[in-house]
Amino acid sequence: MASDRAQRVAAGGTSRTVGPRLRLVLRLVLVLMALLLVNSAYLAGITFLEWWQAESYQDHFYQYMFLGHLVLGLVLVLPLAGFVLGHMRHARLLPNRRAAALGYGLAGACAILVATGLGLLRVEGFEIRHPDLRTLLYWLHVLAPLAVVGLFLLHRLHGPRVRWRRGLYGAAALAGTVAVMVFLHSRDPRHWNRVGPGEGVRYFEPSLARTASGHFIPAETLMMDEYCRECHPDAYEGWFHSAHRFSSFNNEPYLFSVRETREMLLERDGDVKASRWCAGCHDVVPFLSGAFDDPDFDMENHPTAHAGITCTVCHAITHVNSPRGNADYTIEEPLHYPFARSDNPLLRYVNRQLVKANPDFHRKTFLKPLHRTGEFCSTCHKVSLPGELTGYRSWLRGQNHYDSFLLSGVSGGNAKSFYYPHKAQANCNGCHMPLQPSGDFGAARFGETAGLSIHSHLFPGGNTAIPAFAGDAGALAVQQEFLRRSLRIDIFGLREDGRIDGVLHAPLRPLTPPLEAGREYLLEVVLRTLGVGHAFTQGTADSNQVWVEVVVRSEGRVVGRSGGMNERREIDPWSHFVNIYMLDREGNRIDRRNAADIFTPLYDHQIPPGAADVLHYRLAVPEGQEADLEVEARVLHRKFDSIYMRHVFGPDHINRLPITEIARDRLVLPMGGGSTTAGGIPPWERWNDYGIGLLLVEGGKGQLAQAEEAFRRVEALGRPDGPLNLARVYLREGRVAQATGALGRAARFDPPAPRWTLAWLSALVNRQNGRFDDAVRDLRSILESGYPERGLDFSRDYQVRNELGLTYLAMSPVLRPRPGEYERILRLAIDSFTETLALDPENVTAHHNLSILHALLGEEERAAHHRDLHDRYRIDDNARDRVVALARERDPAARHASQPVTIHDLHREGAFGR
Repeated sequence: MASDRAQRVAAGGTSRTVGPRLRLVLRLVLVLMALLLVNSAYLAGITFLEWWQAESYQDHFYQYMFLGHLVLGLVLVLPLAGFVLGHMRHARLLPNRRAAALGYGLAGACAILVATGLGLLRVEGFEIRHPDLRTLLYWLHVLAPLAVVGLFLLHRLHGPRVRWRRGLYGAAALAGTVAVMVFLHSRDPRHWNRVGPGEGVRYFEPSLARTASGHFIPAETLMMDEYCRECHPDAYEGWFHSAHRFSSFNNEPYLFSVRETREMLLERDGDVKASRWCAGCHDVVPFLSGAFDDPDFDMENHPTAHAGITCTVCHAITHVNSPRGNADYTIEEPLHYPFARSDNPLLRYVNRQLVKANPDFHRKTFLKPLHRTGEFCSTCHKVSLPGELTGYRSWLRGQNHYDSFLLSGVSGGNAKSFYYPHKAQANCNGCHMPLQPSGDFGAARFGETAGLSIHSHLFPGGNTAIPAFAGDAGALAVQQEFLRRSLRIDIFGLREDGRIDGVLHAPLRPLTPPLEAGREYLLEVVLRTLGVGHAFTQGTADSNQVWVEVVVRSEGRVVGRSGGMNERREIDPWSHFVNIYMLDREGNRIDRRNAADIFTPLYDHQIPPGAADVLHYRLAVPEGQEADLEVEARVLHRKFDSIYMRHVFGPDHINRLPITEIARDRLVLPMGGGSTTAGGIPPWERWNDYGIGLLLVEGGKGQLAQAEEAFRRVEALGRPDGPLNLARVYLREGRVAQATGALGRAARFDPPAPRWTLAWLSALVNRQNGRFDDAVRDLRSILESGYPERGLDFSRDYQVRNELGLTYLAMSPVLRPRPGEYERILRLAIDSFTETLALDPENVTAHHNLSILHALLGEEERAAHHRDLHDRYRIDDNARDRVVALARERDPAARHASQPVTIHDLHREGAFGR
């Protein structure tokens, strides 16, 4: 029978291989193929355009076309398979073996096309996650159509006569259609990477936020967290427990403070518009949707009141307008895939498949390069207080994580840091968005990680109050563990006679000298930041409660204490607090997060990144003391202090927020014979930390003398940090010749001190010696040299740029007789200070010197501009001195803490917990 069929086929020619029914199937296949060809060419054109222009051009039309691609591909599968099988059944016995071979090849190419298309789908129960395998499938799917078209043409050349003219007309029509579609599409790029229009500013000032259109954004668009949860459950889970979610009126302390602020503004101004300053970062949904300005806005029950910082709020930001902070971003209402907001389960399912099948549009819409930068975080973690809010000056500095991070060794951006990590953190995410294993749709492999991960959206940062209010033990544990990595405490030494300049016994451990009964000592305790990329604590530093507790015991009995707590869980006000004691214009403490009243700090006990502080405690050994004394020092943290909590919850409230032990040190001080105890911190580092803490004390030559002693010990222990830091001491004291010698010794160490810090200090020495060209060379070498192996990049160290500008300005007088050279040097100085303002637009040093430089060049209009800005940003010292005097008179404990050198008495009468 097979032989008879072969004869019949041979006798009937190739037309017998496609009968009437199969011809109908073929026409359907060809129509679907033609539609897919146009569709695919359009999609490929947009992909090429995005690659070429580095912009996102995908919109709703593109998504419908992509949906059409999926539908057409799935519809094509059955008729294509039916035609191929039917055609092969009839044609397998044809004598034209070349046509048969090409047909089999064409069938194989079609099979690859279909299989790779199905493999790229992501549907529930079937999803290929391996990125390398998906890349292989993608390129096979892209290249397979080319093989299909080529093999089809070759196959047809060995069949019936090809009607070329009809085919060419069809191809031209298809190509023209694709070209028109791509051209029209290219006219509508997204409004990204640009500042929003100025027309909308009036809706948002004094916040600096803008929308891309200049208009409000619908609240429902900004509150699609459940939609995000469908594909990103792990990221959603982290965010759900984060401080970002509780940034708004679902946070009771914040609700209290903003309510007070709005009531004050309504009484003072007749409206609440100045509270927009808060809303640009905390209450973005009611703010950008237009509800916030209503004085009767229900901050507890309005649908937007508890939104917090939603997924969309962060991920729809398209541009960071400047590094000024205060919500200086542009946000755009994001384009979604079709049916994203549909209530129909089937259409939502289709939407989900679209997102999974073509995540590139979603990824580009919601994850932009700016999200990986510290500048993105700076929009809300850098703050200044505008005059519209304070009713006083047009500008006052508030919290500032960004510049502190930018000018730190942790970021690798500060040439004069005391310490640098093995590998610098390029942005805030390294610490505050650590990697976590995840099965989320967007999970990926990062570096050497074994499995798929995402960046945690819990954003650990030490806020223990929010999880405590929510009863969230898991999030609380994460925040507490984060805190424990931030500081260490070291009971470093003893000074005899309880005096700052007494004989020093240090470091305590491995050897601890014996105490003498009846004598006084000064216990020297060192705090050191570890890995913190900004000053500790930053944030709400006026209400953060971080303090040091030192307890001295003898046979279990407390004989000395500082930092104790009373029965109402209040901390002894005479303790050492690592905070800012902020004042209003009448010298009262800012104790209720009343930002509108902030004026000036009485003191700032925050510790810079990679730096230290030295605390002094008076220890009086009792007469007749025979038992050894046990000393325990702890750094403790509670998010908000008791005074603030009473403002929020009422005058009888007892502050039961969790207290976290950040760091602890303990040793036994023997009363006879001395003791030997193992020490974990290298001796040179303990001496170095001690010297750094003394060096950073403002005022007092005695502290510099002690710092010099400490750094000499570091040098004796074989570390280049010793002479390098000695040079810092000598420069502070004006001992330039000795600074030169110390820098020479630091450079001769093997390995030498960091070359960038050597260049910084050498530049200062050379400028003081009048060697301006050498100083310029040193400073430029810092800015122009990168150290990618360690992630160090000092090109954004605007303090170096300021010093370079000052050096040019200092060398200009000697060039005055040569007008051309004189103007050139002044222009170079202007360039340096202008580059500073690109990084820090509010930099007082740059504005002051630019006013001088433009005046020297006769450019009075520009000089006046920078004089005005200098006056705006500078500190009002006269007003500050008056307010500080009032505060010192009012609060003896705060007055004591504000001294340049404070000695805490471990035996003070009335101390809590004694």
